[in-house]
Amino acid sequence: MDRDIAIKFDSVSFSYSDTKVLEDASFHIHSGEFVAMVGPNGSGKTTVLKLLFGLEKPDKGTVDICASTAYVSQHMPADNLFPITVRDVVRMGLLHPQKRYSRAAVFAAVEEALEKTGLGGLEAKPYRSLSGGQKRRTLVARALAAKPKLLVLDEPTANMDAKSESRLYDTLGAYKGTTTILIVTHDTEYVTSLTDRVLCLGVGHKVVQHGVEANVHTGHGDEKHSKVLHGENIICC
Repeated sequence: MDRDIAIKFDSVSFSYSDTKVLEDASFHIHSGEFVAMVGPNGSGKTTVLKLLFGLEKPDKGTVDICASTAYVSQHMPADNLFPITVRDVVRMGLLHPQKRYSRAAVFAAVEEALEKTGLGGLEAKPYRSLSGGQKRRTLVARALAAKPKLLVLDEPTANMDAKSESRLYDTLGAYKGTTTILIVTHDTEYVTSLTDRVLCLGVGHKVVQHGVEANVHTGHGDEKHSKVLHGENIICC
């Protein structure tokens, strides 16, 4: 039985004035897949995200999202003088203009998100006092609190040490298979071994299939990664 599709780009073309970014690009992501979108700075990753979230419209083709979506930005803006706790930040993920949650439901969702992201025991700490890795996992917990079907993370391991990176991927691994996960990164050589497929930008404007992944050690702690080789599971566009 075919799996449901969470994201679909169908013959998408897009340009900024005379600068072509995508031409007849087609790919799809199945529900429950863990996918990495890789490409150097300036390769079009941000444009793909803007098209994905409806912030830009394709010149041609269609973009469909068939799942509720949560987004974790690359940047972590925060007022260091604002006395907000980790629990408060995670609870923000349940703020919705068209949904109302009971107090019990909010408590349960926040507790589950804190536990699965390894933040248990830190819920009462000020957000501003956390390390960079803890802040990123707090934002992931905020995104996951509402149980989205699709989670998009932009440069999730930026400025993280190897231990923090490993803990983040442990967290994401707990959701693999039930939540569709799309990681966007400029690292064109390695992606986490959780990855099912890779979308590779910066090698042309059309989508072609020509690659697989092989698990190798990168030398960064004990975290296992995948290195891009030859085969069928890498889509370049």
